[in-house]
Amino acid sequence: MAGMKMNGMAMGDANANDSASTKAFKAGNAKMHEGMSIDYSGDADVDFTRGMIAHHQGAIDMAKVELQYGKDPTQRKLAEAIIKAQEQEIADMQAWLKEHAK
Repeated sequence: MAGMKMNGMAMGDANANDSASTKAFKAGNAKMHEGMSIDYSGDADVDFTRGMIAHHQGAIDMAKVELQYGKDPTQRKLAEAIIKAQEQEIADMQAWLKEHAK
């Protein structure tokens, strides 16, 4: 979905004035949306799970940007918790797909 428009700008478009963290967030957002653009199977359970894996990976990627650039201890702790939880949920979804996807 690279090039998807929001507020007149394509998501992920680089701007010369963007901070390093903004560039990282934009790259992660573009990667997540690309990953969520799945080939639909017609099985709602499988399609939900495939889309959610990319969505959860996007949360992990954003949390990693927070850990790289963020300073607030509360937000950094939240980012660490998000990474841990989302990695486990991705593993659970991948295991479910292995059993259920055709």
